[in-house]
Amino acid sequence: MKLTEKLVLAALHRLDPETAHAISIKALKAGLAPAPGPVTSPRLRTQVAGLNLPNPVGLAAGFDKNGEVLGPLSQAGFGFIEVGAVTPRPQPGNPKPRLFRLTEHKAAINRFGFNNDGMQVMAQRLANRTKNAVIGLNLGANKDSDDRPGDFAKVLAHCAAHLDFATVNVSSPNTEKLRDLQGKAALSALLSGVIETRDTLPQPIPVFLKVAPDLTPAELQDIAEVARETGVDGVIATNTTLSRDGLRSAHKGEAGGLSGAPLFEKSTRVVAQLSELTNGSIPLIGVGGISTAEQAYAKICAGASAVQFYTAMVYGGLSLASDIAQGLDQLLARDGFETVAQAVGSKREDWL
Repeated sequence: MKLTEKLVLAALHRLDPETAHAISIKALKAGLAPAPGPVTSPRLRTQVAGLNLPNPVGLAAGFDKNGEVLGPLSQAGFGFIEVGAVTPRPQPGNPKPRLFRLTEHKAAINRFGFNNDGMQVMAQRLANRTKNAVIGLNLGANKDSDDRPGDFAKVLAHCAAHLDFATVNVSSPNTEKLRDLQGKAALSALLSGVIETRDTLPQPIPVFLKVAPDLTPAELQDIAEVARETGVDGVIATNTTLSRDGLRSAHKGEAGGLSGAPLFEKSTRVVAQLSELTNGSIPLIGVGGISTAEQAYAKICAGASAVQFYTAMVYGGLSLASDIAQGLDQLLARDGFETVAQAVGSKREDWL
C-alpha cells in the first residue's frame, strides 16, 4: 500500500464509519484514487456465465450502492463491479449508527437495511456508465413491500438494459424476514419470476443468486437444486454472517451482518460445498474475508470461478484490487495453471 493511501486511511478511521465511506465516494468522484486500469493477462482473462472478465477479482455490492462512481471504479483494477443493492422505491434504511468497524479483526458489522436512491435514479446513472467494464446490479426488495419477490423482477426489468449481470439478494440479514425467501419453495418461485422476466428482455443477461453463509447442509442442498431447476446462471457465496464466534470487539454485540476476515473460512467452505453439490455445473463467485491474493486463490481452488471483496478496502485501500489481481496471476503461474478455469476446484476437498 502506498504511503499516501495509508495516511488517507488513517485519517478516515478517525471518523464515523458511514461518514468515512461518504467521503471515500466523494474522493472517487473527484478523481482522487488509484487508476491502473483493469489488470489483465492471458492467464487472468476468464469467462463466467458468458461474461468476459479481464480478471476474476470483482468489487462486491455495497460499496457503490447508488452507482455514483462507476467510472473511477472501472479503472481501479477490478475485473468486474457489482453495485447496489437497489429497490424499486428509494428508502432510507435502518436508523444510524448502522456501520461498525471491528479493527482488531479487520472486519465490519452493518445493518444498513437496503438504503438506496431507488431504481429510477440507478437506471439513469447506469445509462451513463462506461462501456468498457463489466457491471452488475444487486437487486433488492423494499422493506414495506407487499410483493417482495415481485420487487426483484421489477428492478431487473427497469435497469437491465444498462447491465451486464444482475444478482438476486435474498441473503441480507438486515431486512426483516428477507432470508425467509431462501427456503426452497419461496426461492424457487422468486427465481422463476426473475428468470422469466430476464428471458423477455431484448438482451437477456446472466442472473446470479447471492446466498448466506449460515445455511445448513440440507439448506445448501435445496439451494443447489433450486439453482439447477430454475436455470440461474451462477451463485455468489456468500453474504455477511450472523455468527459472532471468536470475536473480542466491543462492537460484537451489534445487530447486523458481519463481514471481513472472520468470514473467510466459513464462506470458503460454503463455496466448496456448493461446488460439490452442483458437481461444478453452476459457476460460483466466492465472497467473504478476502484481503490477499492467496485468499482469492484459495476461494478459486475451493470451487469459485471468480471472487469479490469489499470490507478489506476499509483496511487496505482501493489499491488492493490491482494488488490481488497481480498476485493471483503469479500464484496461478507458480502452480502451472495457464488459465483461471484450470485452478477452479483443484483443492475443493481441502474445504469439505
